[in-house]
Amino acid sequence: MTAPITRRTLLSLAGITGVGLVAAACSADGPGGRSSSTPGSSGAAPTGGTSSGSSSTGAASARPSATTVEPAELPLAGGVTVTVTGSGLAVVKGVTVGGVAARDVVARAGKVTFTAPHQAMYTAGPADVALFTEPVEPVPSANRTSDGNGSQANDGQVGATQDGAASTPTPTAAPTPDASTAIATTTVAYAAQTAVDRQLEYAMRHWADYNTAEYGTMNPIGGDCANYVNQTLEARGWEQRADWYNRAGGADHSSTWTYCPAMDPWLDQNAATFGLTRRTSDERQHVAVGDIVMFDWNGNGSPDHTTIVSEVFTEADGTIRIKSASHNQDGPYRDLDEMITVQHPGGTAWFHTIAA
Repeated sequence: MTAPITRRTLLSLAGITGVGLVAAACSADGPGGRSSSTPGSSGAAPTGGTSSGSSSTGAASARPSATTVEPAELPLAGGVTVTVTGSGLAVVKGVTVGGVAARDVVARAGKVTFTAPHQAMYTAGPADVALFTEPVEPVPSANRTSDGNGSQANDGQVGATQDGAASTPTPTAAPTPDASTAIATTTVAYAAQTAVDRQLEYAMRHWADYNTAEYGTMNPIGGDCANYVNQTLEARGWEQRADWYNRAGGADHSSTWTYCPAMDPWLDQNAATFGLTRRTSDERQHVAVGDIVMFDWNGNGSPDHTTIVSEVFTEADGTIRIKSASHNQDGPYRDLDEMITVQHPGGTAWFHTIAA
Protein backbone atom coordinates (compact mmCIF):
# COMPACT_ATOMS: atom_id res chain seq x y z
CA MET A 1 0.00 0.00 0.00
CA THR A 2 1.40 3.35 -0.99
CA ALA A 3 2.11 5.75 1.86
CA PRO A 4 0.29 9.11 1.72
CA ILE A 5 2.33 12.07 0.57
CA THR A 6 2.79 14.44 3.48
CA ARG A 7 3.92 18.07 3.54
CA ARG A 8 7.36 16.88 4.71
CA THR A 9 7.54 14.50 1.73
CA LEU A 10 6.73 17.30 -0.68
CA LEU A 11 9.41 19.47 0.80
CA SER A 12 11.89 16.65 0.44
CA LEU A 13 10.95 16.12 -3.19
CA ALA A 14 11.29 19.83 -3.84
CA GLY A 15 14.79 19.73 -2.55
CA ILE A 16 15.62 16.92 -4.99
CA THR A 17 13.83 18.09 -8.14
CA GLY A 18 14.41 21.83 -7.75
CA VAL A 19 12.12 24.75 -8.58
CA GLY A 20 10.22 22.97 -11.33
CA LEU A 21 7.98 21.16 -8.89
CA VAL A 22 7.45 24.27 -6.83
CA ALA A 23 6.40 26.21 -9.92
CA ALA A 24 3.97 23.49 -10.93
CA ALA A 25 2.47 23.49 -7.46
CA CYS A 26 1.91 27.30 -7.64
CA SER A 27 -0.20 27.02 -10.80
CA ALA A 28 -2.93 25.05 -9.05
CA ASP A 29 -5.42 26.44 -6.59
CA GLY A 30 -5.73 24.75 -3.24
CA PRO A 31 -8.36 25.40 -0.63
CA GLY A 32 -8.07 29.05 0.28
CA GLY A 33 -5.33 29.65 -2.33
CA ARG A 34 -5.06 32.68 -4.70
CA SER A 35 -6.73 32.63 -8.17
CA SER A 36 -4.36 32.35 -11.12
CA SER A 37 -4.03 35.16 -13.67
CA THR A 38 -2.50 32.85 -16.22
CA PRO A 39 -3.94 33.49 -19.72
CA GLY A 40 -6.37 30.79 -20.74
CA SER A 41 -7.39 29.94 -17.16
CA SER A 42 -10.86 28.42 -17.03
CA GLY A 43 -11.51 29.61 -13.49
CA ALA A 44 -14.66 31.62 -12.83
CA ALA A 45 -14.40 35.35 -12.41
CA PRO A 46 -14.65 36.70 -8.88
CA THR A 47 -18.12 37.57 -7.68
CA GLY A 48 -19.09 41.05 -8.80
CA GLY A 49 -16.15 41.24 -11.25
CA THR A 50 -16.06 41.18 -15.05
CA SER A 51 -14.05 38.74 -17.09
CA SER A 52 -11.66 40.10 -19.68
CA GLY A 53 -13.81 38.58 -22.43
CA SER A 54 -16.96 40.40 -21.42
CA SER A 55 -15.01 43.66 -21.06
CA SER A 56 -13.81 43.43 -24.68
CA THR A 57 -17.31 42.70 -25.90
CA GLY A 58 -18.65 45.74 -24.08
CA ALA A 59 -16.01 48.03 -25.60
CA ALA A 60 -16.59 46.68 -29.09
CA SER A 61 -20.35 47.18 -28.84
CA ALA A 62 -20.08 50.79 -27.60
CA ARG A 63 -21.19 53.24 -30.29
CA PRO A 64 -18.29 55.38 -31.63
CA SER A 65 -18.48 59.01 -30.68
CA ALA A 66 -16.80 62.26 -31.74
CA THR A 67 -16.30 64.73 -28.92
CA THR A 68 -13.93 67.42 -30.23
CA VAL A 69 -12.54 68.60 -33.56
CA GLU A 70 -9.39 70.65 -34.11
CA PRO A 71 -9.20 73.07 -35.79
CA ALA A 72 -12.87 73.99 -35.59
CA GLU A 73 -12.50 76.56 -38.39
CA LEU A 74 -11.06 75.61 -41.79
CA PRO A 75 -9.84 77.66 -44.76
CA LEU A 76 -12.13 77.52 -47.78
CA ALA A 77 -9.32 75.95 -49.81
CA GLY A 78 -8.91 73.13 -47.27
CA GLY A 79 -5.56 71.37 -47.21
CA VAL A 80 -5.07 71.47 -43.43
CA THR A 81 -4.89 68.44 -41.13
CA VAL A 82 -7.97 67.96 -38.96
CA THR A 83 -8.12 65.82 -35.82
CA VAL A 84 -11.38 64.42 -34.45
CA THR A 85 -11.09 62.96 -30.97
CA GLY A 86 -13.56 60.62 -29.31
CA SER A 87 -13.94 56.93 -28.61
CA GLY A 88 -14.38 53.76 -30.64
CA LEU A 89 -12.97 55.47 -33.74
CA ALA A 90 -10.57 52.74 -34.90
CA VAL A 91 -13.26 51.44 -37.28
CA VAL A 92 -13.37 54.69 -39.26
CA LYS A 93 -12.19 54.34 -42.87
CA GLY A 94 -13.81 57.31 -44.60
CA VAL A 95 -14.64 60.95 -43.80
CA THR A 96 -16.65 63.66 -45.52
CA VAL A 97 -16.70 67.37 -44.72
CA GLY A 98 -19.73 69.20 -46.02
CA GLY A 99 -20.43 66.18 -48.23
CA VAL A 100 -16.95 66.27 -49.82
CA ALA A 101 -14.60 63.32 -49.23
CA ALA A 102 -11.47 63.95 -47.18
CA ARG A 103 -8.10 62.44 -48.02
CA ASP A 104 -5.34 60.83 -45.92
CA VAL A 105 -7.72 59.35 -43.34
CA VAL A 106 -5.90 57.69 -40.40
CA ALA A 107 -7.94 56.17 -37.56
CA ARG A 108 -7.04 55.22 -34.01
CA ALA A 109 -9.27 54.21 -31.12
CA GLY A 110 -9.29 57.71 -29.69
CA LYS A 111 -8.87 59.92 -32.76
CA VAL A 112 -9.14 60.25 -36.53
CA THR A 113 -6.97 62.57 -38.62
CA PHE A 114 -7.51 63.60 -42.24
CA THR A 115 -6.73 66.31 -44.77
CA ALA A 116 -9.65 68.72 -45.13
CA PRO A 117 -11.08 69.09 -48.65
CA HIS A 118 -11.87 72.50 -50.08
CA GLN A 119 -15.38 73.74 -49.47
CA ALA A 120 -17.50 72.59 -52.39
CA MET A 121 -18.08 76.08 -53.80
CA TYR A 122 -15.61 78.05 -51.64
CA THR A 123 -18.44 79.48 -49.55
CA ALA A 124 -18.07 80.30 -45.85
CA GLY A 125 -20.34 78.59 -43.34
CA PRO A 126 -20.84 75.48 -41.18
CA ALA A 127 -20.11 71.99 -42.49
CA ASP A 128 -20.87 68.55 -41.07
CA VAL A 129 -17.99 66.15 -40.52
CA ALA A 130 -19.24 62.58 -41.01
CA LEU A 131 -17.26 59.44 -40.14
CA PHE A 132 -17.89 56.16 -41.99
CA THR A 133 -16.77 52.56 -41.59
CA GLU A 134 -16.18 52.27 -45.34
CA PRO A 135 -13.70 54.28 -47.45
CA VAL A 136 -15.12 57.32 -49.20
CA GLU A 137 -13.36 57.93 -52.49
CA PRO A 138 -12.73 61.60 -53.35
CA VAL A 139 -14.73 62.57 -56.42
CA PRO A 140 -13.74 65.59 -58.57
CA SER A 141 -16.13 68.52 -58.49
CA ALA A 142 -18.79 68.52 -61.15
CA ASN A 143 -17.61 69.80 -64.51
CA ARG A 144 -19.43 72.46 -66.45
CA THR A 145 -19.52 71.11 -69.99
CA SER A 146 -19.08 73.28 -73.05
CA ASP A 147 -21.04 73.56 -76.26
CA GLY A 148 -17.67 73.10 -77.94
CA ASN A 149 -18.04 75.90 -80.48
CA GLY A 150 -15.28 78.12 -79.10
CA SER A 151 -13.70 80.36 -81.68
CA GLN A 152 -10.10 81.47 -81.54
CA ALA A 153 -11.13 84.93 -80.37
CA ASN A 154 -13.66 83.82 -77.77
CA ASP A 155 -14.04 80.43 -76.14
CA GLY A 156 -17.64 79.56 -76.93
CA GLN A 157 -19.33 82.86 -76.19
CA VAL A 158 -22.49 82.02 -78.11
CA GLY A 159 -25.01 80.25 -75.90
CA ALA A 160 -22.60 79.95 -72.99
CA THR A 161 -22.17 83.34 -71.36
CA GLN A 162 -24.35 85.68 -69.40
CA ASP A 163 -25.18 87.48 -72.64
CA GLY A 164 -26.29 84.29 -74.40
CA ALA A 165 -29.88 83.09 -74.42
CA ALA A 166 -28.98 79.49 -73.74
CA SER A 167 -27.58 78.18 -70.51
CA THR A 168 -26.19 74.95 -69.15
CA PRO A 169 -27.13 73.17 -65.91
CA THR A 170 -25.78 74.28 -62.56
CA PRO A 171 -23.12 71.84 -61.35
CA THR A 172 -24.38 69.17 -58.97
CA ALA A 173 -22.59 67.88 -55.90
CA ALA A 174 -20.41 64.83 -56.32
CA PRO A 175 -22.04 61.63 -54.98
CA THR A 176 -21.07 60.84 -51.39
CA PRO A 177 -22.51 58.54 -48.71
CA ASP A 178 -25.67 59.66 -46.94
CA ALA A 179 -24.63 61.32 -43.67
CA SER A 180 -27.41 59.38 -41.93
CA THR A 181 -25.28 56.25 -42.32
CA ALA A 182 -22.30 57.81 -40.53
CA ILE A 183 -21.22 56.19 -37.26
CA ALA A 184 -20.38 59.59 -35.74
CA THR A 185 -20.63 63.25 -36.73
CA THR A 186 -19.37 66.63 -35.61
CA THR A 187 -19.26 70.12 -37.13
CA VAL A 188 -16.65 72.59 -38.38
CA ALA A 189 -16.92 76.00 -40.01
CA TYR A 190 -15.35 77.12 -43.28
CA ALA A 191 -14.07 80.71 -43.44
CA ALA A 192 -12.11 82.89 -45.86
CA GLN A 193 -8.80 82.81 -43.96
CA THR A 194 -6.24 83.29 -46.73
CA ALA A 195 -5.64 85.31 -49.87
CA VAL A 196 -6.42 82.23 -51.99
CA ASP A 197 -9.65 81.72 -50.05
CA ARG A 198 -10.74 85.26 -50.87
CA GLN A 199 -9.77 84.81 -54.52
CA LEU A 200 -11.76 81.60 -54.97
CA GLU A 201 -14.67 82.88 -52.90
CA TYR A 202 -14.93 85.74 -55.39
CA ALA A 203 -14.42 83.45 -58.37
CA MET A 204 -17.28 81.16 -57.31
CA ARG A 205 -19.57 84.07 -56.52
CA HIS A 206 -19.14 85.60 -59.97
CA TRP A 207 -18.47 82.81 -62.48
CA ALA A 208 -22.15 83.03 -63.49
CA ASP A 209 -23.25 86.28 -61.84
CA TYR A 210 -21.02 88.81 -63.60
CA ASN A 211 -19.89 91.72 -61.43
CA THR A 212 -20.79 94.27 -64.09
CA ALA A 213 -21.34 97.11 -61.61
CA GLU A 214 -17.61 97.19 -60.79
CA TYR A 215 -15.95 95.75 -63.88
CA GLY A 216 -18.46 95.70 -66.72
CA THR A 217 -18.35 92.90 -69.30
CA MET A 218 -15.96 92.56 -72.22
CA ASN A 219 -18.13 90.14 -74.17
CA PRO A 220 -19.10 92.80 -76.72
CA ILE A 221 -15.41 93.32 -77.59
CA GLY A 222 -14.35 89.66 -77.79
CA GLY A 223 -14.77 87.93 -74.44
CA ASP A 224 -14.71 88.40 -70.69
CA CYS A 225 -12.23 85.68 -69.65
CA ALA A 226 -9.26 87.97 -68.88
CA ASN A 227 -11.49 90.54 -67.19
CA TYR A 228 -12.82 87.79 -64.89
CA VAL A 229 -9.44 86.25 -64.04
CA ASN A 230 -7.97 89.65 -63.20
CA GLN A 231 -10.94 90.42 -60.96
CA THR A 232 -10.10 87.29 -58.94
CA LEU A 233 -6.46 88.40 -58.69
CA GLU A 234 -7.57 91.74 -57.25
CA ALA A 235 -9.74 89.83 -54.76
CA ARG A 236 -6.59 87.88 -53.86
CA GLY A 237 -4.89 91.14 -52.91
CA TRP A 238 -3.26 92.42 -56.10
CA GLU A 239 -3.59 96.18 -56.46
CA GLN A 240 -4.47 97.98 -59.67
CA ARG A 241 -1.69 100.12 -61.16
CA ALA A 242 -1.04 102.34 -64.13
CA ASP A 243 -0.35 99.40 -66.47
CA TRP A 244 -3.04 97.04 -65.11
CA TYR A 245 -6.50 98.38 -64.28
CA ASN A 246 -10.26 98.35 -64.81
CA ARG A 247 -12.11 101.51 -63.78
CA ALA A 248 -15.53 103.14 -64.04
CA GLY A 249 -17.40 99.86 -64.30
CA GLY A 250 -15.30 98.66 -67.21
CA ALA A 251 -15.47 101.89 -69.21
CA ASP A 252 -11.75 102.53 -68.68
CA HIS A 253 -9.40 99.55 -68.73
CA SER A 254 -5.91 98.51 -69.78
CA SER A 255 -5.31 95.85 -72.44
CA THR A 256 -3.28 93.91 -69.86
CA TRP A 257 -6.51 93.52 -67.86
CA THR A 258 -8.90 92.60 -70.66
CA TYR A 259 -6.87 91.03 -73.51
CA CYS A 260 -5.07 87.68 -73.14
CA PRO A 261 -2.25 88.39 -75.65
CA ALA A 262 -1.38 91.51 -73.64
CA MET A 263 -1.96 89.98 -70.22
CA ASP A 264 0.37 86.98 -70.71
CA PRO A 265 3.61 88.91 -71.43
CA TRP A 266 2.69 91.46 -68.74
CA LEU A 267 2.63 88.60 -66.20
CA ASP A 268 6.09 87.53 -67.39
CA GLN A 269 7.42 91.07 -67.08
CA ASN A 270 6.09 91.41 -63.52
CA ALA A 271 6.87 87.89 -62.34
CA ALA A 272 9.16 89.07 -59.53
CA THR A 273 6.61 91.58 -58.25
CA PHE A 274 3.79 89.05 -57.97
CA GLY A 275 5.83 85.93 -57.20
CA LEU A 276 5.01 84.27 -60.52
CA THR A 277 6.67 81.32 -62.25
CA ARG A 278 5.82 80.40 -65.83
CA ARG A 279 5.32 76.63 -66.18
CA THR A 280 4.49 74.24 -69.01
CA SER A 281 1.58 71.81 -69.07
CA ASP A 282 4.01 69.06 -68.07
CA GLU A 283 4.77 70.80 -64.76
CA ARG A 284 1.37 70.21 -63.21
CA GLN A 285 2.88 69.03 -59.94
CA HIS A 286 3.65 72.68 -59.19
CA VAL A 287 0.13 73.98 -59.92
CA ALA A 288 -2.19 75.00 -57.06
CA VAL A 289 -5.63 76.48 -56.60
CA GLY A 290 -5.60 80.18 -57.55
CA ASP A 291 -2.93 79.86 -60.26
CA ILE A 292 -3.48 81.26 -63.75
CA VAL A 293 -3.94 79.10 -66.88
CA MET A 294 -3.36 80.35 -70.43
CA PHE A 295 -4.65 78.49 -73.50
CA ASP A 296 -3.59 78.60 -77.14
CA TRP A 297 -6.27 77.05 -79.36
CA ASN A 298 -4.58 77.36 -82.76
CA GLY A 299 -0.90 76.80 -81.97
CA ASN A 300 0.29 80.26 -82.97
CA GLY A 301 1.98 80.92 -79.62
CA SER A 302 -0.47 83.63 -78.58
CA PRO A 303 -3.08 82.91 -75.85
CA ASP A 304 -6.75 82.84 -76.79
CA HIS A 305 -8.21 82.14 -73.35
CA THR A 306 -7.41 82.31 -69.64
CA THR A 307 -8.90 80.70 -66.50
CA ILE A 308 -8.19 80.48 -62.76
CA VAL A 309 -7.38 77.09 -61.19
CA SER A 310 -10.21 75.97 -58.88
CA GLU A 311 -9.21 72.36 -58.13
CA VAL A 312 -6.15 70.12 -58.39
CA PHE A 313 -6.24 66.40 -57.61
CA THR A 314 -4.31 63.23 -58.38
CA GLU A 315 -6.06 60.19 -59.79
CA ALA A 316 -5.32 56.62 -58.71
CA ASP A 317 -2.94 56.13 -61.66
CA GLY A 318 -0.94 59.23 -60.69
CA THR A 319 -2.43 61.54 -63.32
CA ILE A 320 -2.72 65.13 -62.08
CA ARG A 321 -6.05 66.66 -63.08
CA ILE A 322 -6.74 70.38 -63.09
CA LYS A 323 -10.10 72.13 -63.04
CA SER A 324 -10.53 75.87 -63.48
CA ALA A 325 -13.14 78.61 -63.29
CA SER A 326 -13.76 80.95 -66.20
CA HIS A 327 -15.96 83.17 -68.30
CA ASN A 328 -16.51 82.21 -71.94
CA GLN A 329 -17.29 79.34 -71.23
CA ASP A 330 -18.82 80.29 -67.89
CA GLY A 331 -18.05 77.57 -65.40
CA PRO A 332 -16.61 76.82 -61.94
CA TYR A 333 -14.83 73.51 -62.58
CA ARG A 334 -13.87 73.12 -66.25
CA ASP A 335 -11.51 70.24 -66.96
CA LEU A 336 -8.25 71.38 -68.55
CA ASP A 337 -7.66 68.20 -70.54
CA GLU A 338 -11.19 68.22 -71.92
CA MET A 339 -10.67 71.78 -73.06
CA ILE A 340 -7.48 71.03 -75.06
CA THR A 341 -8.52 67.64 -76.46
CA VAL A 342 -12.31 67.54 -76.84
CA GLN A 343 -13.34 71.18 -77.11
CA HIS A 344 -10.19 72.42 -78.87
CA PRO A 345 -8.25 69.45 -80.26
CA GLY A 346 -4.57 70.29 -80.57
CA GLY A 347 -4.81 73.15 -78.09
CA THR A 348 -2.06 73.79 -75.57
CA ALA A 349 -1.98 75.24 -72.05
CA TRP A 350 0.60 76.77 -69.71
CA PHE A 351 0.54 78.24 -66.24
CA HIS A 352 1.62 81.22 -64.19
CA THR A 353 1.92 79.77 -60.70
CA ILE A 354 1.80 82.15 -57.75
CA ALA A 355 4.07 81.77 -54.74
CA ALA A 356 2.13 81.32 -51.50
